[in-house]
Amino acid sequence: MTKQYKITVNGKTYDVSVEEVKQEKVRVSAPVVQQAQTQAPKPVQQAKPAVQAASPSAAIDENAVSVKATMPGTIVSFSVAVGDKVTEGQVVAILEAMKMENELTAPASGEVKSIHVEKGSSVVEGQVILQIK
Repeated sequence: MTKQYKITVNGKTYDVSVEEVKQEKVRVSAPVVQQAQTQAPKPVQQAKPAVQAASPSAAIDENAVSVKATMPGTIVSFSVAVGDKVTEGQVVAILEAMKMENELTAPASGEVKSIHVEKGSSVVEGQVILQIK
């Protein structure tokens, strides 16, 4: 059975046809193999999250100038650190998007007050990367 849907993504509407596929249940029986354990089982380690979006201690300051991601991508590097003086137009970070490196520049002169993402973080368009005051 095919169903028709209209889906809107980022303001663009798409007509989508979805076909329902029924899957039959298959029962498989296999022999159970038992092995003697000679060592104690190792404890399971908790997995760390792959990407941290922002440091929890850095709150967005509404009075500071924000450098924001111009498009979705990954932060490849920073050329500044917290406390560094920057001038308007200076490259402060590199954002990789669609296999291209894009320079993020300071929109104003001042001092870097906070960095809200880590190198290697995935960011979305408009996300605050760092702030200058």
